[in-house]
Amino acid sequence: MKPTWIPVLSLPLLLGSLAGCGSSRTVEASEHLPASVPAVAATRALRRDLDRGIVVTGELTPFQEVEVMSKVAGYVRRMYVDVGDVVRQGQVLAVLEIPEMADDLARAGAAIQRNRADLQRAQDEIRRAETAHELAHLTFSRLSNVSKNQPGLIAQQEIDDAQTRDQMAEAQVAAVRSALAAAQEQIKVSEAEQSKLRTLMQYARVVAPFDGVVTQRYANDGSMIQAGVASQTQAMPVVRLSQNSLLRVVLPVPESAAGIVRQGAAVEVSVPSLHKSFTGQVARTADRIDTSTRTMRTEVDVPNPGRVLIPGMYAEISLTLSQSAGALSVPVSAVSLDGDTKKIWVVDSASRLQSRRVETGLETPDFVEITSGLRDGELVVTAARGQFQAGQLVNPKVAEPASARGGA
Repeated sequence: MKPTWIPVLSLPLLLGSLAGCGSSRTVEASEHLPASVPAVAATRALRRDLDRGIVVTGELTPFQEVEVMSKVAGYVRRMYVDVGDVVRQGQVLAVLEIPEMADDLARAGAAIQRNRADLQRAQDEIRRAETAHELAHLTFSRLSNVSKNQPGLIAQQEIDDAQTRDQMAEAQVAAVRSALAAAQEQIKVSEAEQSKLRTLMQYARVVAPFDGVVTQRYANDGSMIQAGVASQTQAMPVVRLSQNSLLRVVLPVPESAAGIVRQGAAVEVSVPSLHKSFTGQVARTADRIDTSTRTMRTEVDVPNPGRVLIPGMYAEISLTLSQSAGALSVPVSAVSLDGDTKKIWVVDSASRLQSRRVETGLETPDFVEITSGLRDGELVVTAARGQFQAGQLVNPKVAEPASARGGA
């Protein structure tokens, strides 16, 4: 997009007494001159606040916009919102009916009860096994002691059988303890499954992810909603939600101005369809130039608490590139080029022309800053300069603006 340069100007700092109190007026500086003296259009060099910038057009878009999906599949029991409704974050938009999930939740609860019963059985088994092991170990210990004190009194086979029974009882205790640990872990698994189902049941209530406006409604009472968890599934959204209290405008800032745009800078946002201007802020920049367009993506945030602005409207963003406060300035038409030299015609107090070489600074479509070669309040010729000669007598017709803003 070809940038458009716009001036932003203020009241003059000096020579305010020369301005009219109402509309523009024309002053004849030398009424006593003969009629043969040529009249020239002239103006006074005044101080103004000059700004140079560009206007970039963009489209107002919601700060956030999403199509609200359901995480679980089910039938819509009740829709609570419609197009145009303003909702708050967390507000219920729709409630789904999922009977099979309710059955799964009940089954998970029953599984937990069964696993707890298995745990109780394992605890009883471990007490019985520990008792049996204590008895077997005690029997083996007694027989061993008797055999040591009175060798040959007890057959070695009987002692070996007692030892075997002791070891088997100890192994049984270990097995029952493993079964007890397995029952405890199974309870954790069942409780986790129950927690998962309860979490999924909460998704039967479709809620707003942020404050916004419902811009589209896709479902009605009784509609079948697929779970929107897989990209290959053609799941139908419930509603489309837009955050319109804060809008954003995406601007393609030209490469020539990309280095000047700064985050946090306030900008003027003009909406032609409303004939109003609003204040925005440069919130984000891509910080790189798109090589295909030679522009930098820049985003401006525009507060819209009263929702006066509607997404989709076009907006013109004025970006200030450079400023000069209290600059001594003249109309652009007053400056001419002689090779690389810039010159102006000045009307002195004797109504004679002087050719001045000047240095210029900031230039806007209407005014140019004079940094040297001119003083405040001097008269400069604004048109038909080519037919003049230095020292020529002229009759200046001074046009003084009622408000010396010099703006376009």
